[in-house]
Amino acid sequence: MTPRRGPSALLPPLSGLLCGAVLWEAASRMADAAFLPPLTKVLARLAELTAAGKILPSLLSSVINLVLGLAISLAVGLTLGTLMGRYRAAEAALGIYMYALLTAPSLVFAPVFFSLFGPGRTSIVAVVVMYSLFVIVITTASAVRGVPAQLLEMGRVYGAGERQLLFKVVLPAALPMAMAGIRLGVGRAVAGMINGEMFIAVVGLGQILTEAGGSFDSTTVLAILLVVVTVALVAIGITHWVDRRLNGWLPETSRT
Repeated sequence: MTPRRGPSALLPPLSGLLCGAVLWEAASRMADAAFLPPLTKVLARLAELTAAGKILPSLLSSVINLVLGLAISLAVGLTLGTLMGRYRAAEAALGIYMYALLTAPSLVFAPVFFSLFGPGRTSIVAVVVMYSLFVIVITTASAVRGVPAQLLEMGRVYGAGERQLLFKVVLPAALPMAMAGIRLGVGRAVAGMINGEMFIAVVGLGQILTEAGGSFDSTTVLAILLVVVTVALVAIGITHWVDRRLNGWLPETSRT
């Protein structure tokens, strides 16, 4: 079945968003509960906060934290994942730490980063890295190990050395699966961004969330959560776009 292209491809997600918005509005009106304000009220509060100049500066600060953390996670994660997937010695030396840190609750390291770096941007970026790095490492290592042996053998037959095999055969073949790990890492990075801002340094969107939560202002909390979800969707959308650009040579049925 040929995938939809153009404006028609937007119809299913827009329909889903519209249905969700209607259900939210209807459920909140029927429940009449303070903890579940109507969507229209939440959007009105978001407009008020934006007009008051509270959203855009906080959003910019949060996005900078996210971008810095993701850049570090991608550089380190792809490098370590490639080494672990390609060389048994690297897997034996690093594997136990990567799997242990992947399963550990990332937020427990927040006090450590606070003690080391103080309540600044460095601590928040470190939390973002802790959230996103290890899933990228593990997925990349699995992708590299999953490269078919026939491709490697063909490269050797044509005289490729280890460096050429790595950059001309292994990495291009592993990229589709590695992108799946990057998408997971992006989603986790957004969670790390907001948690770091709330628990280490009360700045950015996390500051507004903390203040609203402390005063039990559910309308403001949900308004900020809409912004956070939008940031996550935009980041994942950019990742999908990059995936299509890098793996455009693959048939749709072969993409991860």
